[in-house]
Amino acid sequence: MIDYKRLEYLNRKVKNETASSSEKDEYMLLLYQNKSITKSQYDKYLSDKSSDNVLGAAITIGGILLLGYIIDKLANKSN
Repeated sequence: MIDYKRLEYLNRKVKNETASSSEKDEYMLLLYQNKSITKSQYDKYLSDKSSDNVLGAAITIGGILLLGYIIDKLANKSN
């Protein structure tokens, strides 16, 4: 199961361009292990860590995961 608090923290740092290299690596690994990005996307990140395209897509994907988590929490709270 994904650690949504950690995902939120890392997503915010990557998005604000304040994440260290190891935090970016952790963020991408978290998304890959959750099957939110493909192996080829993860491999592309590993081969070119300076690629803004891959990180940009990852920020969007992470944001969607977080939004889904929040919606699920709100839906379950109202039941």
